[in-house]
Amino acid sequence: MVNSQLSNRGSSSNWRWWLCGLLFVATTVNYLDRQVLSLTWKDFIAPEFHWTNSDYGSITAAFSIFYAFVSLFSGKFIDWVGTKKGYLIAIFVWSLGACLHAGCGWLTMNIHGLESVEALRLVEAGSTLALAISTTSVWLFMACRMVLAIGESGNFPAAIKVTAEYFPKKDRALATSIFNSGASVGALVAPVTIPFLARAYGWEWAFIIIGGLGFLWMVFWFFMYEKPEASKHVNSEELAYINQDEMAAPLSSPEGDTDASSSISTTTEAPSGAVEGASANGSIPLWRCFTLRHTWSYICGKFFTDGVWWFLLFWAPAYFSDQYGYRSDSAMGATLIFVVYLIVTLVSIAAGGYLPKFFIERRGMEAYAGRLRAMFLFALLPIFALFAQPLGQYSAWWPAIIIGLAGAGHQSWSANLYSTVGDMFPKSAIATITGIGTMTGGIASFAINKGAGWLFDYSEAQGAAFQFLGFDGKEAGYMIVFCYCAVAYLIAWMCMKTLVPRYKKVEL
Repeated sequence: MVNSQLSNRGSSSNWRWWLCGLLFVATTVNYLDRQVLSLTWKDFIAPEFHWTNSDYGSITAAFSIFYAFVSLFSGKFIDWVGTKKGYLIAIFVWSLGACLHAGCGWLTMNIHGLESVEALRLVEAGSTLALAISTTSVWLFMACRMVLAIGESGNFPAAIKVTAEYFPKKDRALATSIFNSGASVGALVAPVTIPFLARAYGWEWAFIIIGGLGFLWMVFWFFMYEKPEASKHVNSEELAYINQDEMAAPLSSPEGDTDASSSISTTTEAPSGAVEGASANGSIPLWRCFTLRHTWSYICGKFFTDGVWWFLLFWAPAYFSDQYGYRSDSAMGATLIFVVYLIVTLVSIAAGGYLPKFFIERRGMEAYAGRLRAMFLFALLPIFALFAQPLGQYSAWWPAIIIGLAGAGHQSWSANLYSTVGDMFPKSAIATITGIGTMTGGIASFAINKGAGWLFDYSEAQGAAFQFLGFDGKEAGYMIVFCYCAVAYLIAWMCMKTLVPRYKKVEL
């Protein structure tokens, strides 16, 4: 029902784009909070606590697996409490978790009876005390990462739900690409701010300053968000534009894909495309979600690919430090990371938003079919990761460019993958399904980050005895991970195409 306060102003109010901008800022802050550790551990934190690659891998893996666990329930929580309240709770918890990291050093010193950071650094490497310090600090950081994970697990379920509430299907990939680019922008801003904050004020203040941004965001969200039909900022023209999919008659796809009306009556999905056991308010029981091929299609899209992005996010700074000697707080190190995410940001917004829209509007394809075709093209970009190590022998700029292209492929893929949830599921179930996919992506990230930490320590210790595709030692370890990154998206695309080859909407 259209809000009685709405007036006919003759043109659309476009409030949805202001909210999209707010989602963009939240996602930017989300990734800034994640990046503080990856940009400070190697050069600032590890020397104090005597960490190894495996220690850092354990911390990132713990974040990933806990993020995966809580994501199973965070989407359901967002659907239950509502978008406005759920997003406020999520960003409060993750901002608190980000700030808590700053206390890990103080607690470690007090637990082991040390009086200063210098005393931590002077502990003999390999000694019993050094091992105790590293163990204590790792557990403390894991605890803080878990608090961070609880809050951050709510970001994407809430953001995708807002996108489905405020945008018609044809615009969702563009809107998702814009807010999802906050991940790239966060990673872009991080290397030119965080290491320098850590060097100027100490790594503790880097966590506090960046973590505090989320509390500021909460003020804007509280006053700006309401559901479209209840918002005083949304006029009748914009509301009609938002709801055009519900008012429009279903059209056949020229590509031969099943349209909405025919998919409802199909008997290939039990029972007749509808979900048994749905509640009166239109929500799907969590257990029932796992009986749908639509859910498993989304799970595959997340499982095979999310680990790639998290590997690039968590390990890129250490990669340029390890392989080329550029510290994260050096001008060259910061510039390399900046270029990586500049490429990711520009390419993913341009390609991720407009390519599927081209297929849908210009080629007349049904939304799901157009997205899947675009996603196949995005899946080809990470193949360039195969050349990161070989070309890196000539210049560090080559892997920076290649990692940027692989990351752009992921972000473009991810924006459209999220949009398939809005295509296939009713709005009341979107956050739940998004949370399930985020859980499986977190499990994959746990495996790749824990495995990478172990692999890099092992390959470095083996030296020339460890070889792969012409590389030895730690370089061979990186080459193994890059090979997985190269093929992951094609595997995911084939699984999705097999599970849901044509558009079939889930009905409650």
